[in-house]
Amino acid sequence: MDNPAILVENLSKTYGSGASAVTALKEASLTVRAGEVVGLLGPSGSGKTTLLQCLGAIIDPSGGRISLGGEVIYDGGWHYADRRTLRRDRIGFIFQRPYLIPFMDATENIAILPMLQGRSNAEAGARARELLATLDIAHRAEARIEQLSGGEQQRVAIARALANRPPVILADEPTAPLDSHRALVVMQLLQDMAEKNHTAIIVVTHDESIIPLFRRLYRLRDGVLHEEQGEREGEQGVAT
Repeated sequence: MDNPAILVENLSKTYGSGASAVTALKEASLTVRAGEVVGLLGPSGSGKTTLLQCLGAIIDPSGGRISLGGEVIYDGGWHYADRRTLRRDRIGFIFQRPYLIPFMDATENIAILPMLQGRSNAEAGARARELLATLDIAHRAEARIEQLSGGEQQRVAIARALANRPPVILADEPTAPLDSHRALVVMQLLQDMAEKNHTAIIVVTHDESIIPLFRRLYRLRDGVLHEEQGEREGEQGVAT
């Protein structure tokens, strides 16, 4: 595979040292293509969050290499002096909880990222409204966060992650607070956004209802990563 959107090679992470050292990742390797949504599974404490935090340039790996779009960003050290800019411009995050700013409306919560990237208020607002329309909640553009349902809040969080058109999105249990129907809707949205924007998405999940929707899966256990074939290998898209 030439220049995958995400390439992880022999990534390791150890917390502590000496007798108290704990190895959370053991030479993990994975690839994700542009436009692909890949599932990351594993029990609590298996290393899923550690892997996502390393990929998101939040914590330092102990060894290995990370490349985004063919560019090495970590290889024994970070190749970016300002990791905040790396995260802002190239990596979108979706969490189990939306973490939206309560005193801003839906549009403002999305527009803030393009504005931090240097876009004008008008351009950032237009991008936010475009995403709200794509996610079928344009009618909630001026709603405060407390006025939104849980599903609407999660859509705003997805729009925020897409606002700067990042090539990579890391989603940590994005369907956990949702019922099964809304979970399937969110997965369809992620698949549609991945295909439309050529975005590579990794979804960490314990949600059994969405696991059959992935074409490729990685499973972590005790820091060791294994690739598995998803039930929809070879099919196009995620059907609901």
